[in-house]
Amino acid sequence: MNLPHPLARSLVTARTWPFVIDVGVAACGLAIFFSFISTGEYWLSKPLPVVPISHSISALPAYAVYSLTRMAIAYVISLVFAITYGYTAAYSPRLEAWMIAVLDILQSIPVLSFLPPVVLAMVALIPGHQLGIELGVILLIFTGQVWNLAFSFYSSLKSMPKEMVEASRIYRYSAWQRFWQLEMPNAAIGLVWNSIVSVANGWFALMACEMFTMGARNFQLPGLGSYLQTAAVNSDMHALIAGLAVVILIVVATDQLLWRPLIAWSDKFKFEQVESADRVGSPILELLRRSSLLSSLPSRCWNRIEEPIYRRMAKTKECRVVHPLDEGQARGKGSAGLWTLAIAAACIVAWGASQAIFMLRTVTLADLRVLLEGAGATFLRVNAALLLSALWTVPVGVAIGFNPRFARYVQPVAQVLASIPATAFFPILLIGLVKIGGGLGIGSIALMLLGTQWYILFNVIAGAMSIPSDLREVTSLFHFTRWQRWTKLILPGIFPYLITGMVTASGGAWNASVFAEYSHVQDRTLQTIGLGAQIDAATDSGRFPILLLATILISLMVVTMNRLVWRRLYRLAETRYKLEG
Repeated sequence: MNLPHPLARSLVTARTWPFVIDVGVAACGLAIFFSFISTGEYWLSKPLPVVPISHSISALPAYAVYSLTRMAIAYVISLVFAITYGYTAAYSPRLEAWMIAVLDILQSIPVLSFLPPVVLAMVALIPGHQLGIELGVILLIFTGQVWNLAFSFYSSLKSMPKEMVEASRIYRYSAWQRFWQLEMPNAAIGLVWNSIVSVANGWFALMACEMFTMGARNFQLPGLGSYLQTAAVNSDMHALIAGLAVVILIVVATDQLLWRPLIAWSDKFKFEQVESADRVGSPILELLRRSSLLSSLPSRCWNRIEEPIYRRMAKTKECRVVHPLDEGQARGKGSAGLWTLAIAAACIVAWGASQAIFMLRTVTLADLRVLLEGAGATFLRVNAALLLSALWTVPVGVAIGFNPRFARYVQPVAQVLASIPATAFFPILLIGLVKIGGGLGIGSIALMLLGTQWYILFNVIAGAMSIPSDLREVTSLFHFTRWQRWTKLILPGIFPYLITGMVTASGGAWNASVFAEYSHVQDRTLQTIGLGAQIDAATDSGRFPILLLATILISLMVVTMNRLVWRRLYRLAETRYKLEG
């Protein structure tokens, strides 16, 4: 005879789950702490630029820890920088145009262009420890992660609903309150989806940064990037497959344990007046919400910090006086300190420009002709990759953002594919090109697609998910045709996100050109005409004037595109396609 469990036993069973979750959270915290300690001990050891890479499978866990630590530190630095930079650009009318132009240029410069000065500077600053080389690699990974996050946060601030800003003024929010209760929630969806792309691009940069040649000096650090590169160079398919399997395992675990919960959590920040019937869910998030440790300890600590800050802010003039909405946008004459800083920056730029011109005196006309031909070829490949990416990512991204049932199956697959670094596929694709006797002419465009399409896809998904549910219901209520839905709702709704995706995808294509146009495979060097090939070859041979001139050409093309295309489209997104109540 089967008797039901008594009430006491059912309660005990229900209460054991939070305890198990707390133990799991504590174990994860201890594992992260141990990984940072072990990595720190290695970083504080004597500098060793070339570390022998073992192809044994037993070495993969340690290499994974080293690579993940570099990625995590670079991502935290990228997020802090992106929020600070985007906030300053959005609310500083005098600096905005300059800062966005600089951001356009920097995000389009390939990682290898940053490599020589960053690594040499870090090694010189910390000469007695491995930390100098590691910080150089982390900063290079940072250059591969930060730009699309900064663009996303800046775009979110510029497209913030005007009535929400007016409400924050009426309720006398301080700058601190407005940042945490209005600006960050408004940017949360875009930041989460762009973080997925940033981490994927961080893996992309990791493959180039953990093992590289700079003139007569070689650098090789323990990690998954150097493991995969050495396996590809030595044609060790077993090690290459094992390394890819570990990368895929890490990507899947990161997707399920981090990105899926963050996507479900950020869905509550959608700007809408009618709650959506379909919400994004995450089993991991539901388990974490049942943890008594995570639900009580952070809130108690935060309340003790937050309450004194709010009490002091309540007594300030900013919180006691209602300011007009246009007051913060008024242009003053500027302080003496600001002018002094501007003059100092101009002097530094003038000195750097003179040194660069002095360095370029060794460039011959033949070198200049090859660079100009390469610039034209790479420019065409970049725009072809952008066009091909947009053709499939816009409809697929809208379908994922609008259809929860479709998104439940396709979204995790897209996140996993996007998070697997494109450079991990490059050796396999290049080996296939070698076996069929092909080159990198047309194949380089396919390789660029691997590094560009995800920027557009995830920004379109974020834009589709941010469209209020009540507007979507209105289109159904009034029986809009498919054409009307796309022209009146979907395209205007995703337009700011689409422009952000296109701009960052352009930078991703320029970064991918370095790997797509020049690679070492099976004791052979495959290359095609292009600026990426010139940058990679100049880095290998230590020809810094060629590297500098190639970077200048990229900057000139990016500035031209920024002024003629992207800046006008950003202005259109801020005015005509801004969501207003």
